[in-house]
Amino acid sequence: MPIRSTAGAIALLLAAASQPVAANNLDLLLSGIFPDQQATYIGYESVEREDIPATSHIERKYLVVDFRFKSDPASDQLQASVHKVCMTLLKDRELIQSLSDSGYDMVAVAFDRQSQYDCL
Repeated sequence: MPIRSTAGAIALLLAAASQPVAANNLDLLLSGIFPDQQATYIGYESVEREDIPATSHIERKYLVVDFRFKSDPASDQLQASVHKVCMTLLKDRELIQSLSDSGYDMVAVAFDRQSQYDCL
């Protein structure tokens, strides 16, 4: 392969890598957030509150992204982890637009079965 073609292919790969992650790659985006397996991404769930009227200003449809720690984190580590997940999601404008277009009002992060933390 000529050097010009190789350089062009590398430039194309770098340009593609710098693009926001598409909504259909949500699992891929979330599974790579935490290094050294601090927390493991286990999936997401779409929740729609049927008890809230569609005309209400209260959120009806939201996405819960679910992670698990190997052991209970300290309070400051939990707060930092919520921030890290929320900022990763919010920085991906294409993903946020896609979720908004799909009717999602909110994204929440869960690290156990008892608590959810909203991304604002």
